[in-house]
Amino acid sequence: MKLYPLFADLKGLPVLVVGGGSVARRKVAALRDAGAQVRVGAPHIDAELARCAASGEIEWLQGEYAPAWLDGVWLVITATGERAVNARIAADARERRILANVVDDAVLSRFHVPAIIDRAPLTIAISTAGAAPALASRVREALERVLDHAIGPLVALAQRHRAGIARRFPDLAERRGFYGWLHDGPVLKLLRRARAAEAEQALLDALQVGASAPAKGSVTLVGAGPGDPGLLTLAALRALGQADVILHDQLIGEEILAMARRDAERIDVGKRCGGRQVPQEQTQELMLAHARAGRRVVRLKGGDPFVFGRGGEELAFLRGHGVDCAIVPGITAAVACAAYAGIPLTHREHAQSVCLVTAHGKDAAETLSDAMLAQPRQTLAVYMGVERLGMLTARLLARGRAPDTPVALIEHGTTPRQRVIAGVLRELPMLAKTHAVATPALLIVGEVAAFAHTQAWFGELVAEARAIQPQPVRMEVA
Repeated sequence: MKLYPLFADLKGLPVLVVGGGSVARRKVAALRDAGAQVRVGAPHIDAELARCAASGEIEWLQGEYAPAWLDGVWLVITATGERAVNARIAADARERRILANVVDDAVLSRFHVPAIIDRAPLTIAISTAGAAPALASRVREALERVLDHAIGPLVALAQRHRAGIARRFPDLAERRGFYGWLHDGPVLKLLRRARAAEAEQALLDALQVGASAPAKGSVTLVGAGPGDPGLLTLAALRALGQADVILHDQLIGEEILAMARRDAERIDVGKRCGGRQVPQEQTQELMLAHARAGRRVVRLKGGDPFVFGRGGEELAFLRGHGVDCAIVPGITAAVACAAYAGIPLTHREHAQSVCLVTAHGKDAAETLSDAMLAQPRQTLAVYMGVERLGMLTARLLARGRAPDTPVALIEHGTTPRQRVIAGVLRELPMLAKTHAVATPALLIVGEVAAFAHTQAWFGELVAEARAIQPQPVRMEVA
């Protein structure tokens, strides 16, 4: 079926919806958003529609369908669930030259309601001509993941200055080039950062000059999460799709890198515990050089850029050299790995706080304060501590942690290689040695770690110690 795509202006126009259930309610909501005057015809309507009718937001035609319901309407949508009734309404509408949609019945329908992506004033409609609405929804979901949420404000800004743009660029090719600059240049970036006034001024400045500004490089520090590609944020996916150059850590998996632009240049900058290390200064100089060459650079980091990721150092360096920068947070390892192991980092009966620490570096573990190590009712999440488990265990025991404090080592968290080794503190070094735990691995210490015995749901669980269940703690209120 070949359909003619059409966006209808229904503002102030009467539209009929036949049916009073949940499907009708959804159709009414969309029509009201478009400004239509909605009539609902049905013997009974659900509570939300009844509220709208009582407040005068819609008109309720109570009873069984009658042809008079079609008087004066421009469109009709029928969602009665009864094909004979739907067919009668569709036939009556056809006689009156009123377009009708019958929910889930492409044969009876004269128009189809598409899946919608709303970036007002930009609207994208997707239709399968009623053949497979569920697949249209899947396409919509895929586009939602990559379509920038700032595109709506950009379209609105272009709409406000449309006449000025046309006057300044009477040549169509030049005008297209300017719109390309609007999308790819500083205006959209400023809108992403909720700097609407600066974005408009950038557009006005470019109009005054009479030509689009030259490409200006930028760097986006992107958190890729701990490994599962499904944990990337929408903003991270968009940044990868726009990047000219990607500087990535060795821990970034190929599945994540495959989500980037196919022609983007990839540069491995190391940053793997126990592996090859590219000096931090060299990484920063690479980012600076590519940005100054007008390229869009993504610095792709495992976890979150600002949690043991040296993102703060890189941001300060780049800003100090006048480079345009943005940050896309990622899910840090402690949050993601604990969740994939079934371990709540906080729990109202067992842990009221969580402390994130790193044991990476020559003196890092030795300088951890006693308050960090021995705080009661606190979960301790230790990054990059596999090589110092013996020393960490000794310090925790010396500072008052009970020998049977539950612990969990989460190796290759959130990936298909994930292992959770659960036990107790006194056995921690032995557990790591016995099972040859290797980096990357996260250590969780505290009562909540015992939940791994019963709640681990992803990957392999190795429970060497007895399944210690956290015992409820009675909270005394003074």
